[in-house]
Amino acid sequence: MPTNDRFTTLLNALNDAQKEPVLHGDGPVLVLAGAGSGKTRVLTNRIAYLLHKGAATPESILAVTFTNKAAGEMKERLERIVGHSFAHCWIGTFHSLGARILRREAELVDLQRSFNIYDDDDRSSVIKLILKEKNISTDKLAPKMVAYKISNAKSAFINAKEYNEYQKESDIERLIAEIYLRYEEMLRQNNAVDFDDLLMLPVLLFQNHPETLAFYQNKFTHLLVDEYQDTNRAQYLLLKLLAQKHRNLFVVGDDDQSIYRWRGADLRNILDFEKDYADCKIYRMEQNYRSTKNILAAAHSVIVNNMGRHTKQLWTEKQNGAKVQVLEAQSERGEAEFVIEKIQAEFLREKYQSRDFAILYRTNAQSRALEDALRRAGIAYMIIGGTRFYERKEVKDILAYFKVVSNPLDTISMNRIINYPLRGIGEMTLAKLRQHALEQNKAFFDVLGDAEKVPGIGDRVAQKIKDFQRLIRKYIDMKEQFSLTELVNSLVEETGILQNYKAEGTPDSISRIENIRELLNAMHEYAQNQDNATLEGFLEEVSLIADIDSWEDRSNAVTMMTLHSAKGLEFPIVFVCGLEEGLFPLARSHENRDDLEEERRLFYVGATRAKEKLYIAYANSRRKFGTFTPSYPSRFLKELDTGLLEHHVQNNVSYHERPFTGNHRYQRRKSSYDEFNQTMPDYEDFSQEYPEIEIGTRVRHGKFGTGKIVAAAGQGDNLKVTVRFESGEIKTLMVQYAKLQIL
Repeated sequence: MPTNDRFTTLLNALNDAQKEPVLHGDGPVLVLAGAGSGKTRVLTNRIAYLLHKGAATPESILAVTFTNKAAGEMKERLERIVGHSFAHCWIGTFHSLGARILRREAELVDLQRSFNIYDDDDRSSVIKLILKEKNISTDKLAPKMVAYKISNAKSAFINAKEYNEYQKESDIERLIAEIYLRYEEMLRQNNAVDFDDLLMLPVLLFQNHPETLAFYQNKFTHLLVDEYQDTNRAQYLLLKLLAQKHRNLFVVGDDDQSIYRWRGADLRNILDFEKDYADCKIYRMEQNYRSTKNILAAAHSVIVNNMGRHTKQLWTEKQNGAKVQVLEAQSERGEAEFVIEKIQAEFLREKYQSRDFAILYRTNAQSRALEDALRRAGIAYMIIGGTRFYERKEVKDILAYFKVVSNPLDTISMNRIINYPLRGIGEMTLAKLRQHALEQNKAFFDVLGDAEKVPGIGDRVAQKIKDFQRLIRKYIDMKEQFSLTELVNSLVEETGILQNYKAEGTPDSISRIENIRELLNAMHEYAQNQDNATLEGFLEEVSLIADIDSWEDRSNAVTMMTLHSAKGLEFPIVFVCGLEEGLFPLARSHENRDDLEEERRLFYVGATRAKEKLYIAYANSRRKFGTFTPSYPSRFLKELDTGLLEHHVQNNVSYHERPFTGNHRYQRRKSSYDEFNQTMPDYEDFSQEYPEIEIGTRVRHGKFGTGKIVAAAGQGDNLKVTVRFESGEIKTLMVQYAKLQIL
């Protein structure tokens, strides 16, 4: 606990706008904290103030964030301020909070405490099994699309029964509703939950068990929430229920940085906070400590065009700084080379290192040209959002063994490992085992011991199945007797997976061995840092890790990532690439104001990552369907205050500089097209030209909606494409007449 003098020193380090919410008394609070305004400092000092004043005990404080990285930073700051007295506060992500509550109250939601948490890959596996049960081809109904629909429903707090009652629009929607019902049934049979359940089930628990809700309401007298603008319906309800009694809900957020609508975030939660809590106090934190005046002014000149926002404007005591640099290239390759040219120019000033640069883009597909240019230039780079460590095959295989030992009801993990390494147990055998389990009304794991009784399974295969069950049972028993480190080392050794990779002796197998060893290192590290390390605890920690949690600014490499991944980070120099209509903002946002405003917020987030210099790049053409198609500057460029910009045009040999105006004309074109002042043209309509089609491209049709090209044939006027639409229909269309639009 900080002394009076120590706490006075802490308060004196805050500006007035930060100090006011920290010293707030009781009742609901909304802190509108602009980018770089010190929201983490306010949250941690608020907790320290509550403890120092005696307004709350550590056990009565709940603080929730959206990433493990943010939660870890909060804990580190609190330890510096108050020492270990904060240790009994509940500080973590929404999902870790949900998991913690469900572990305690598992029986009330028909779970065992050893339940597993399914990731996206596991969820797809469940859906594929259901599709197979229903004899539905994955070509007709994509598992990822079904998973997305189910996830959106859960985020909106719509359970399977409700979804089934309301989805009557089409055969596909009714089918998805049936799959949702079966999906929930299979999760419970497997003693498993998905990520969305970690939010939805605690709310259902509290709604159905008032006495349990009362326990947590009494326990948590003060709730603090980071990034409130990103909460979905389930998170909103969870907070509302917990805060009902004491009403000490302290939320920090910025509606201008709400960029997760596509995964269920509801902007109304922060915009309507005053309606939900009429007695709330609103504080504004508008002083920015990150960016220069010019960067903030440029970002503001764009975001002010949004209608759905709280009025605010960031300011800073920093200098004006460099003007925002707008880079105009001829193609995506030219854009990439232009960006690298600017990075190299900054290197020559000897002020910056590779780690000081971030390249941000709207879609992952944009990274290819940028990666190629960085490699050619010999510049080290790292990509955030690629294949995560815990998603690599060999890592997931080992984790599947751990999951089955922890929870033998988990048939999804069991399906992954029962024939890995190879045991001669094929898919037909597994189907017979599943059918036998269904007929006998037994758990899948239990029927493995009676494999010889299953019709159609021979003695040799039955013995291998029983050997597998004995292996798992052995480690289930060992789990209670041995340390976590001893358990996992022995299990990995006995599976023979490492020996198999060693026998291969290829560079790929060596890399996989290193990844498995790194997994074991992670588990050993977990065991050392926990007083009571358990297999279940480690699996839960792994399942809640996000992309950005692994980002380390110590790596001396240029950072590349999507704009969504950049949230919460900062860099001296930032490049935002692909500022073109149809790309940023995306084409689908043109017809929907809410979508367009979300794209504008995404630009605002990208721009405010920059501390010293901001570059904005776009290309006049991009390769689409194998040929170059004209691109047109983003409307966000038109919205920028031209007095804050310097414009650079790339020529084939070099580029030249010129003053930037919002309605300049391009000298290289014969057309008098006034590009910045035009509404969005139908330049993505490729019905007039028939370049080589690329499989996998998403398109929109006026009648059939959106879909993906899965096949193409012919050329010129005879070009045909086969499109699988989101409705489930598959159509073969003549490009000449279809008037498809690229998305």
